[in-house]
Amino acid sequence: MDKLIITVAIIGGITTREKTPHPPMTPQEIADSAIEACRAGASVCHIHVRDPITHQPSMKFELYKEVFDRIRDQCDMVINLSTGSGGRLYYNPKAMGNPWDTSGLKSPEERVEHVVKLKPELCSLDIGSLNFGPYAFINLVSVVEKMAKMIQEAGTKPELEVFDLGHIRIGHHLIRQGLIEDPPLFQLCLGIPWGIEATTENMVYMRNNLPRGCLWYAFAIGPQHFPMAAASIINGGHARVGFEDNLYIKKGVLAQTNAEMVKKVVEIANLLDREVATPKEARQILALKG
Repeated sequence: MDKLIITVAIIGGITTREKTPHPPMTPQEIADSAIEACRAGASVCHIHVRDPITHQPSMKFELYKEVFDRIRDQCDMVINLSTGSGGRLYYNPKAMGNPWDTSGLKSPEERVEHVVKLKPELCSLDIGSLNFGPYAFINLVSVVEKMAKMIQEAGTKPELEVFDLGHIRIGHHLIRQGLIEDPPLFQLCLGIPWGIEATTENMVYMRNNLPRGCLWYAFAIGPQHFPMAAASIINGGHARVGFEDNLYIKKGVLAQTNAEMVKKVVEIANLLDREVATPKEARQILALKG
């Protein structure tokens, strides 16, 4: 079994400071949180950005570049940039005229602009559509194919995000099309409304449908965050933790930092006798070009 790669998901597009005052929001806060998490044991950081004034999710290249440069200047962890923004479709029955709000839908080029320009070692690639909380997360196969091609041309390895079993079929398709290089990397995303439920049985079933020889992570949101991290570690997968997916370090106690959550996963790995990978070792396991 490979050493454990821990990814820290610094801040996604949903968590707010109304729920908890602790998540990082500005480029400097996001970068500092990643660096602190690296020192705690994370070898990969998964990055979304927020507007530094409004704290709303952003796709601005300048914000991604600032975070990217700050992390790169201060530590050697692998940077994984999100391409998930730009796929949201909302329905507002009270709207005047057309109730469908398409302002959250962006072109494939817009969704990967920062990846093409910055050329990170990793980026996420959501490969299936689903109902995602109050909106639809739209990832047409034709759009995903185009994004995958641009990511491939940038020399970046995509992490294929799958929220249900059918999404894995799309992953197999992308591999057959020559858009994903070996070894493929999958992220099993569990417990998101309305994707697959966060259970060990579902995790193992999804794992058993992955392409032979691929690498995989699994994570769950909310109360199943740490139990599913442990299940992934036991079953040969890697682990992802952080404010993007969870706000609590234990029941009823808000996490103070991303590093605190990383340390808890390191403790779980130590109890299970699975060594934690350094950034250098993570690059070797992931077969990264950097």
